[in-house]
Amino acid sequence: MKFAPLLRSAALVTAVALIPATTATMAEVDGRAAPEFAKLFAVFQRVKASYVEPVDDDVLIRGAIDGMLAALDPHSAYLDGSDLQRLETMIDGNYSGLGLSVVLEDGAVKVVSPFKGSPADKAGIKAGDFITHLDGKLIYGGSLDDAVAQMRGPSGSSIKLTIYRPGRDEPLEVDVTRGVIELEPVTSELDSGNVGVITVNEFSADVGADVFKAYQDLRKQAAGRINGLVLDLRNNPGGSLDESVALADLFLTDGRIVSQRGRARGETILYDAETKYRGDMAEGVPLIVLINAGSASASEIVAGALQDHRRALIMGERSFGKGSVQSLLPLGPDAALKLTTARYYTPSGRSVQEGGIKPDIAVPQLSDPDLALREKYQTRESDLRGHLVNEIGIKDEELETDKNVDPRFKLTAAELKDEGIEDFQLHYALETLRRTTKSTVALRPAPRASKN
Repeated sequence: MKFAPLLRSAALVTAVALIPATTATMAEVDGRAAPEFAKLFAVFQRVKASYVEPVDDDVLIRGAIDGMLAALDPHSAYLDGSDLQRLETMIDGNYSGLGLSVVLEDGAVKVVSPFKGSPADKAGIKAGDFITHLDGKLIYGGSLDDAVAQMRGPSGSSIKLTIYRPGRDEPLEVDVTRGVIELEPVTSELDSGNVGVITVNEFSADVGADVFKAYQDLRKQAAGRINGLVLDLRNNPGGSLDESVALADLFLTDGRIVSQRGRARGETILYDAETKYRGDMAEGVPLIVLINAGSASASEIVAGALQDHRRALIMGERSFGKGSVQSLLPLGPDAALKLTTARYYTPSGRSVQEGGIKPDIAVPQLSDPDLALREKYQTRESDLRGHLVNEIGIKDEELETDKNVDPRFKLTAAELKDEGIEDFQLHYALETLRRTTKSTVALRPAPRASKN
């Protein structure tokens, strides 16, 4: 079936983070909506008859559909043939282009994250950047599909991007040479002291199996003695719900991983440990999970599960806060509806919608010279127009209560560079693990639930 592989790749290009769900129900149209449909048809007829220029039917119908979904939330969308074709080109994770995950926000093309090692990444394009011009041509107000099509091209060709970076007074112009993008969902390396680092860049197919293999490779390199592990989920925009469950299950031996609750009966699903993998593959090994404002959806499921079960120490910055589930629903052979159908909850019953996952230890990325400006203009789910509201009505200012300067985090980016530290958050996590013993917080037992 055409849509099966699309579910694996849609998260990379269509939204901040897409978690495909497999169930959907059709709701009956309320008979009281008939007058509203009459209004819609009346507007359609009036535009066809009176607009200054002839308008094709498909343009008006597509506009009505887009407007309908835009009234819901930032993650629901209609995908026509060209959108689906764009997804199909990424199924194999091999295409020519810049290597960017982007989303359309208020008419502007916003960078969710550059893929690690891609031409865009090497050119210095960062998460949160807005692309306003391509080769001097304004793309603001256009479609995301057109913008992505222009950024694609043969390997070796170049394109000039004009970028607005929040906090900068002047736009940036960056020449980027397109290359062959070979997506690597999982990478790993063994650091000094036999501390492993596994980076998960996105939750595509087989991520759970890839992480398991990466850990076994690290064990071989360390002659079986892994003294600590960093699971890096920073700037991971999400992906497959099943793979987020599989990844969390690699480190958990019992209990809930995540629950999905929707309006329809079939959209309420519980996911438990020991359903994908048996046992804790890294039993006895201290674990730190790194997150930041670019960690969304599937990344938040993993971080939330490991945090609630006290299996890992969560470190970095508060995550994006996307606690909703999108289903990809086929609408014929060349169209689909990406619709928000449920919310998800961590094992303790927390919804991360708007609030995100708060790290156990907040560690700023001091090695980023634009840190102060980036924090000032950081965009999260709660900043998106039309986002779903958290049921408990939590406010952003209530999530950022501690404004005291931590004496551990006073070095500047220049000072860190002089010390050879290019990634302060990762450096801090590694140093923490090198000082970690089995009695520390990363392995403290989860509290038992009280029985009433």
